[in-house]
Amino acid sequence: MLPKLWRFAVPTVFIASFVKADLPIYTDGNLAQGWENWSWSSTIDMAATDLFSGLSSMSVDSMQYAALSVKLEGTFPDYAGLKFDIAGDQPDLTILIQSTGDNAQSPSIALSALSKSITANQFTTLLIDFNNLPGTGAQLGNDTWDRISFQSGGNGAIYHIDNVVLVSSIVIEPEFLSAEPLANNIIAVTTAGAVDFSTVNVKLNGKTVKVANQTTYSPIDTPSRSITYLSLASSLAPGSLLITAGNSTFNYTLPAVQYASIVQSVNHPINPHVYGANFPTSASYLQHLGITMSRWGGNAVTAYNPFGGFTNAGNDWYFENRASDSADDWVGWVKGAGSDTMMTVPALDWVSKDATSYSYPKSVFPVQGAYDPYNADAGNGVLPDGSFVADLDQRNVYTDWNTTAAGKWLAAMKNRPTIVTIDNEIEIASSTHRDMHPSPMGYDEELDRVIRFGTAAKAAMPGALLAAPSPCSWWFYWTSSIGYTDNTAHDNIDFIPWFLTQMKKHDDSTGKRLLDYLDIHYYLQADTSANDAAAKALRLRSSRSFWDTSYVDESWVGSSPQNHQWDPTVVELIPRFKILIAQHYPGTKLSVSEWSSGADTDITGGLLTVDVLGIFGKYQLDSATYWATPDEMGPIGLAYWLFRGYGTYFGSSSAQVNPATPNPDLYGIYAGTDNGVLSLVIVNKDPSVPLTLDLANVPTGTYFMRHFGGAAGVAKWQSKITLKASNYIVVPPYTAVFLKQQK
Repeated sequence: MLPKLWRFAVPTVFIASFVKADLPIYTDGNLAQGWENWSWSSTIDMAATDLFSGLSSMSVDSMQYAALSVKLEGTFPDYAGLKFDIAGDQPDLTILIQSTGDNAQSPSIALSALSKSITANQFTTLLIDFNNLPGTGAQLGNDTWDRISFQSGGNGAIYHIDNVVLVSSIVIEPEFLSAEPLANNIIAVTTAGAVDFSTVNVKLNGKTVKVANQTTYSPIDTPSRSITYLSLASSLAPGSLLITAGNSTFNYTLPAVQYASIVQSVNHPINPHVYGANFPTSASYLQHLGITMSRWGGNAVTAYNPFGGFTNAGNDWYFENRASDSADDWVGWVKGAGSDTMMTVPALDWVSKDATSYSYPKSVFPVQGAYDPYNADAGNGVLPDGSFVADLDQRNVYTDWNTTAAGKWLAAMKNRPTIVTIDNEIEIASSTHRDMHPSPMGYDEELDRVIRFGTAAKAAMPGALLAAPSPCSWWFYWTSSIGYTDNTAHDNIDFIPWFLTQMKKHDDSTGKRLLDYLDIHYYLQADTSANDAAAKALRLRSSRSFWDTSYVDESWVGSSPQNHQWDPTVVELIPRFKILIAQHYPGTKLSVSEWSSGADTDITGGLLTVDVLGIFGKYQLDSATYWATPDEMGPIGLAYWLFRGYGTYFGSSSAQVNPATPNPDLYGIYAGTDNGVLSLVIVNKDPSVPLTLDLANVPTGTYFMRHFGGAAGVAKWQSKITLKASNYIVVPPYTAVFLKQQK
């Protein structure tokens, strides 16, 4: 036994219980009175004695995406926070506060946002402040909260948990959390509690610098968090910067500048559709992040039945039918909120017949590799040896679909999408939807489906724009699911060049353009799953694959090329596909309807997204939508907010930036212009060294500033500042900054 080994991770708060009694959830041996065990796919011992405090603890072994979940018979709307002790090898857990009454749910709270040093042989005490949720700083808000879940990630989770309690009140101890140099003469200070700013002292190269004025700001959606901008009487400069505040000390070495010039007169328009996302959640979401293109797509849309409101999850979730929202209604509210739309049209031979059927029932196929933890009869269609269940009668789950049905649906829509895409990643339908289309799809079949369903779509919706073929990844840009024999059968021409050539031939023969956008999906191929320092740096370098003709991809692409293209180890995504379009079907636009940072909850995912959004404008991409729906208050959402949040936008044209010594591995600079009004986005990818810039042709004066990352953390920080000089502009480590000139 290992009783009473402790490590405390709540040093800046203490808990007072004088308002009302705390509400225990688990102490020794069982859940407290009134609490029910609603866990799933988890082995739980409520009276474990291998590691405990008091008499016992709860040991939990959760399968992938399973959870320890507890529900109160009543509700707990008025508590201040959740406190618990946990031990494990930094278990991959996400904590959710939920209401079963109205299906409300808190933002996801990663355990790593509370502590990154949880170990298996001792307990760590953690506290979630409902007024300042870890990771986002959001407030839990008032609702009929009655359920708490600790959900594992893709690899499951094993841990012990003890002394779980809802606390009645939390008192925040005053503390200076961070102080960072920013812009030309700003010290940005984040705090907790009522600190005394008279204790702040700033020294640059040993000399005290006077604070001329200060401004405090609290983001509207995280009011418990605040930042104070101290404007110094003189500019920052290279050398030693020492900031003391209360009992805290912050040291920086400010380096020599990197030189760059901004030329607003050399510019080109940015297509606003590059700031897009899949399945936005609400009108306010669109407005807060400035989303310009919203996509209805993904694997489930392949089986969407618009006449019944059904779809099927495919391989993503046990090939189960389910109810679906109306695409027509979705397009309507999204357009009403100010975003253009991209809608997927199914193009296989089947769509879901109802909301309840599933393809591989255990009662019919009794031995399968896995079953839905929520529906034990629904299997994954995989036999224990890894082979697939034999072909089945699709009419058990699906109903017929064809171009006539698609045309009837589209013609009847009250709300018309801006762009129609012909299905989603159907080149891999024999995997994602093998119950519908078990045979591998080749070049000819995919082209035929695009032409037939595309023609039906344009006939039903005159004026609609058409995008295709939406392949899932780099590999399938160049070959099909049949494999290299399919390339051989088509004169060894890679798929996308062949597809473009065939579409041009078709359109020349009909005398009118069918294909308006070449649409692709792009996911970074480098393995950054370890998410350690090396993986984070690699992730941030990988943005170069969107544009850099000299960047050999740091993945299998760079070592084992499988196509017949020039420089096959270099992705250079946007330039490459613009060249292919010019060669094979000039005038076609380029869309990337799915792309991702691969790390939505990590700061490097947000910084990468900032970099990529800047790249999209600089290299004249026509449309892009992030997969899937960025968390508004997470790192990816903040990247969109940085460029376009709340009606303040980056410039409509991309202006020329000329860095003297470019280093895209460590920073990016993007300039926008609107009738002479300058906007800048600067991203510092270095985790420890401030970026300092001398930017020629940047006017002094008043600027609206946004930023996130660095020691200040992930929040919507912003203020108006006065830029007194542009020859020494500081961006803290791991930080993205937006500046827009105010005239």
